[in-house]
Amino acid sequence: MKTFELKGEIRDDFGKKAARAYRREGLVPCVVYGGHDEENVNFVVKQGDVRNLIYTPEVYLVNLDLGEKKVMSMMKDAQFHPVTEDVLHIDFLYVHEDKPAVIDVPVHLEGLAAGVKSGGKLSLDKRKLKVKALPANLPERLVIDVTKLELGKSIQIGDLSFEGLELLDAKNVVVCRVQLTRAARGAAAKVEETEGED
Repeated sequence: MKTFELKGEIRDDFGKKAARAYRREGLVPCVVYGGHDEENVNFVVKQGDVRNLIYTPEVYLVNLDLGEKKVMSMMKDAQFHPVTEDVLHIDFLYVHEDKPAVIDVPVHLEGLAAGVKSGGKLSLDKRKLKVKALPANLPERLVIDVTKLELGKSIQIGDLSFEGLELLDAKNVVVCRVQLTRAARGAAAKVEETEGED
């Protein structure tokens, strides 16, 4: 999995007033939490430094450089201003090399589905899957081969397996499917009509 280097400064001021003051300076209040022995660490980062981390479909392990403290983490959640869409706050989680991490990983479909050749339409129902794995085994994306996917068929979580990681979504959740389009339905109906005339 790709890593993202992010510099921050540990903050001592808390509360809404302090948070507003930081934001006026173009800083984003953040917290990293969930370490087994570590305490939560509050810090600030520059608004511009997190754009490429947030506005991307990619998933990263984030190396936080907080001066004296260096932390491997992942972004858990970000809050945005409803009007300006500026980043208001970011939550990070500690990641440890020897402990499995849970993260949402993007899905990438590969190949031309058999059902698409027959006039169907491929739809991706689940863009990210929740996985659990050691950081070293976390993939940048989950590649699913759809070549054999027939018209009207779907691939569910239970049909998938990836080495070194566990899929946490329910087994009956549909990841992708080939749907019958109106044109394909019409063609199938015509075939039935001509067969009925014989």
